Amino acid sequence: MSTLTADPPTTSPAAAPAATSPAVAQVQPTFAGVVRGEWIKLLSLRSTWWAVTATAALMTLASVGFAMSLDAMADDPALAPGIEQMHGAEIVASGFPFGMLTIAVLGALSFTGEYATGMIRSTFAAVPTRLPVLGAKVLTLVVLAAAVALVSLTLSYLVTMPQLSRYDLVPAIDDPGTWRVLGGSVYCLTAAALFSLGVGTLLRSTAASLTAALTVLLLLPGILSFIRLDRVETIVSYLPLPASSALLTTGGAGTHGDYLSTQASLIVMAAYALVPLAAAALMLHRRDA
Repeated sequence: MSTLTADPPTTSPAAAPAATSPAVAQVQPTFAGVVRGEWIKLLSLRSTWWAVTATAALMTLASVGFAMSLDAMADDPALAPGIEQMHGAEIVASGFPFGMLTIAVLGALSFTGEYATGMIRSTFAAVPTRLPVLGAKVLTLVVLAAAVALVSLTLSYLVTMPQLSRYDLVPAIDDPGTWRVLGGSVYCLTAAALFSLGVGTLLRSTAASLTAALTVLLLLPGILSFIRLDRVETIVSYLPLPASSALLTTGGAGTHGDYLSTQASLIVMAAYALVPLAAAALMLHRRDA
């Protein structure tokens, strides 16, 4: 008489490692990876290329228009002496206000665009600490804004050179005044882009951010200039467009305009870039997406 016995259950060799394998560690993105991702996002947006193209086109066309107006000035006996007091670099950079307009749009859209599409949630899910995202956006925007400003000024220089040469106004490369005006243009345009980025991060809305940024950058100086009060005029001189004038004109190293010196203009424009970004960093740390 035989006895049947059941075999003990066996475990598949392939299943054993899966049951005992440790949990997969979460990969933390590096700052270089975050910057690479922000570059891809920034350069893949059509709005970025529209803003870049508009900046170069408007700054170049404005400088050409100013250069062509020299003929009319030369024909006017009352205005002709003023040509001799001009510096060619000021004419090359005369499209600066238009560049500030479009570069501000670029700065605001670099953050508000993600809020509009909802992509910001995926971004913050990948980078939970959030501040590296803001740092990467600042870095990529600074590089792009400075590059666009340089290209725009180079185009302006090339297309205005024939007209400026007729009046001996071609800016010399070895002239310190040339470097101050052109370098000041790049500096102030980059500061304007960062100001708009900070405002966009704080307000999250594209319409609200553009309204606030363009009002401070461009509209307020014209509106407040109608108020003839000393205190108001002092406030106006510290707004971005008037404050940048010392960096966009030639002359002595002293005071430019009514109130601000060159050094003060550098500090004021830096404050317009850094203060909104600092507030944006604090907001990102405390507020949900």
